[in-house]
Amino acid sequence: MSRFSGKVVIVTGSSNGIGRSAAILFAKDGAKITISGRNAERLEETKKLILSQGICPENINSVLGDITKSEDQKILIDSTLQKFGGKIDILVNNAGAAMPDTTGVSGVESDISNFERNLAVNLNSVIGLVQKAKPYLEKSKGDIVNVSSIASGPAAHVGAMYYSMAKAALDQFTRNVAIELIASGVRVNCVRPGVVTTGFMQAMGATEQASDEFYKLFGSRKDCVPAGRLGTPEDISHLILFLADRKSSFYIIGQVITIDGGSSLMNVLASSFET
Repeated sequence: MSRFSGKVVIVTGSSNGIGRSAAILFAKDGAKITISGRNAERLEETKKLILSQGICPENINSVLGDITKSEDQKILIDSTLQKFGGKIDILVNNAGAAMPDTTGVSGVESDISNFERNLAVNLNSVIGLVQKAKPYLEKSKGDIVNVSSIASGPAAHVGAMYYSMAKAALDQFTRNVAIELIASGVRVNCVRPGVVTTGFMQAMGATEQASDEFYKLFGSRKDCVPAGRLGTPEDISHLILFLADRKSSFYIIGQVITIDGGSSLMNVLASSFET
């Protein structure tokens, strides 16, 4: 029997990247899956990729919407319940983005409204969805996996300061809510990816060429990624599925697990003395 047979899974931000990969892997492993995103074309592509794995169409629920809006969060939850018999077993809060300041400034010069936009997508949406899904996850003794970023610290990220602050808050939310919800049998954990080959850079405003050049340069330097290559969405997704699988990870509760090919261990000063 597949690991997630009979399980109902919601993956936010599943129109590309890590979310898309996770949705495909969950479906292949027996889950009934709700995919969501703001881009109808990309979301449909995710659905087609799942179907190409021989997955029954009845096991896929596709919801177009803006995860930062409470009404769209409610639609996501309600449509999942309606489609899949009134249950939710696993919630993967993957949707997130680094929202650059539209005026081109960064750091402390960036307007507070930019901080609020970063909070809305990277933290507030997660809190809202957890609140709405909580009764159903308690009933199923379910699991929550949040997706953070190594930008959450402890190293500084001045160019994406408000994004990094929002992700740091997500890490702490994970720890706090994990202790609260485990009393009801709900496990909460978090993955903290490093640089992954997705459309993230372009979403921040980089051109496709600039994005490709960055990924190529960063991934080629072992002083940046000791593993010798950039992470892939599949690398992160396998960890997400591990944390969502109670048979494999039952005793892991409230952890923020870094998965970055060793990047966060690098010491720039030390590496500068290497021959």
